[in-house]
Amino acid sequence: MANFKYYVVWEGHAPGIYDSWEECKRQITGYKGAKYKSFNSKEEATEAFRDNPTEHVGILNAVAKAIQSDSKVRLKFNPESLAVDAACSGNPGPMEYRGVYVRTGQEIFRIGPLAGGTNNVGEFLALVHGLALLKQRNSTLPLYTDSVNAMAWVRNKKCKTQLERTPENEPIFQMIERAELWLKNNTYTTPIYKWDTKMWGEIPADFGRK
Repeated sequence: MANFKYYVVWEGHAPGIYDSWEECKRQITGYKGAKYKSFNSKEEATEAFRDNPTEHVGILNAVAKAIQSDSKVRLKFNPESLAVDAACSGNPGPMEYRGVYVRTGQEIFRIGPLAGGTNNVGEFLALVHGLALLKQRNSTLPLYTDSVNAMAWVRNKKCKTQLERTPENEPIFQMIERAELWLKNNTYTTPIYKWDTKMWGEIPADFGRK
C-alpha cells in the first residue's frame, strides 16, 4: 500500500536526494531552517534539487503557522504526526484519500480518485494505508483522523460499509479486502487519535471541498 517518494533536502545536515522518509528525516532533525519536500519521481526530485528551494517550498501552511505562533495549539495536538482524510464527490462517487505530515503540510501519500466510492470507505482506507506505511518505515509518528467510523472499523478489522459492489467500484473493494487482510495479519503500535475539528479547525489532510 505504500506510495514511493523521493525527498529533496536543500538545507539540512547533508543536502541531497533521498528515497526514504527516514533518511530524509535524519538530515533535517535538529537542523534549524531545514528546507525539504517530497516528489513522486526521481526525475522531478533531481530537477527540483537544482532549483531554488523557494520555488518549491512555499510559505508554511496555516497549521504550521499556528503551531509556531500559538503555544496553546502546540499543547493540544502533536505536530510530529501523520493526518489522513478522504473526499468523495457524491455518495457514491469519485473517492480519494491522502496522508499529510502535520508539521509542514507535506503530502506523504495520495490515492484516487476512484469511481463509485464513499467518504467513509476512503477514511477507512486512508487510516489503514497510514498504519501500513508507518509500520513499513519503522516510524513512531502517531496518526490523526477526523472519522470515528474509520477508527471503529480499523479497531474491528472490518470495513462495515453498505456500499454496493459493482464493476465500477471493484478496484475499491479489492483495496478494502487488502486492507482488512493487513489488519488481520499485522500488529501495530501506532497511536490513533481523533482530530478535534471544532477546536483545531479542519484536519491538515482535508481536501478543502466543504
